[in-house]
Amino acid sequence: MGNINYQHFTLGVEEEYMVIDPKTRELKSHEQRIVQEGQKILKDKVKAEMHQAVVEVGTDICANIEEAFKDVASLRGNIAQIAGDLGLWIGAAGTHPFSHWETQLITDHVRYNEIVNELQEAARSNLIFGLHVHVGMEDRRMAIHIANTARYFLPHVYALSTNSPFWEGRETGYKSFRTKVFDKFPRTGIPDYFENIEAYESYVNLLIKTNCIDNAKKIWWDLRVHPFFNTVEFRICDVPMTINETITIAALFQAISAKIYKLRNQNLNFMIYSRSLINENKWRASRYGIDGTLIDFGKETEVNTRALIYELLDFVDDVVDELGSRHIINYVAKIFETGTGADRQLEVFKRTGSLVNVVDYIHDQFLVV
Repeated sequence: MGNINYQHFTLGVEEEYMVIDPKTRELKSHEQRIVQEGQKILKDKVKAEMHQAVVEVGTDICANIEEAFKDVASLRGNIAQIAGDLGLWIGAAGTHPFSHWETQLITDHVRYNEIVNELQEAARSNLIFGLHVHVGMEDRRMAIHIANTARYFLPHVYALSTNSPFWEGRETGYKSFRTKVFDKFPRTGIPDYFENIEAYESYVNLLIKTNCIDNAKKIWWDLRVHPFFNTVEFRICDVPMTINETITIAALFQAISAKIYKLRNQNLNFMIYSRSLINENKWRASRYGIDGTLIDFGKETEVNTRALIYELLDFVDDVVDELGSRHIINYVAKIFETGTGADRQLEVFKRTGSLVNVVDYIHDQFLVV
């Protein structure tokens, strides 16, 4: 076997941030002022989202994890500065601890108006904040193979990202309630297995032909072969609280993709599991984060989630040096030590009994590396 070229595994990171009123700590509809100011500096790297209290940012196409780190840190710094100049705060968590969606304004945009018109209350209540990681692929044929296989590992990485334990002022009992909110949308969750890229494209074309969707961007799965770019887009995670957590998760998705690619180049395949089985692990990850158990389907037994994540790290170990991401992936140990964003939010709430203090903590952590 010759050396494998991992250069096409570029990275793009999209994060959704919450805009907070510093007086009330509620979400604040900012009339896109942050977006308008942000676009003067960051151009199309900052966008409006369906709810006005959400700001979406996206990095450039990054050649490696170091570039992604610098870009995410710069985006967070710029957005925090712009918001501060406008008298607003920014934070990153999968849900706001106590704001109610009913009071939040929808962005007046033809696409969002269409979605709200079609999905009604499900769309209006979808006040959540996610992380999307794009990993570049050499072609769409390889992309569907990697997407099919990577589905198994989605709950493992999702558990590390859990950052939404509160919803509308209540402790939900979940480490990630965000996905429970998003489940109301059609075409969400773990995708099915597709035999090849033609099978995937014929599925998309059937939905378009029958007026289920107008384009493939209305397929909101936890992972998808991107409709227009040669990327696999990982969409399952809550937006993490800190920069390092975001970059760790991006590095993991990149490493999983590279490892599956390497196996394929050696004519080896990882076992493919059904959507219904992977969903069991997704549910456990959303409920318990890194402190529960996941199912090892190969052994047909429950395994401590942390142990299974360590197995994932072993699985990707032989590609991380070539990707230049070992120092970042080692940060998983820090997440195990300090807890996920959800664990830390819950700890603040337990200590102070105040959701206002939880919002303050989310805001204070936004620029933490």
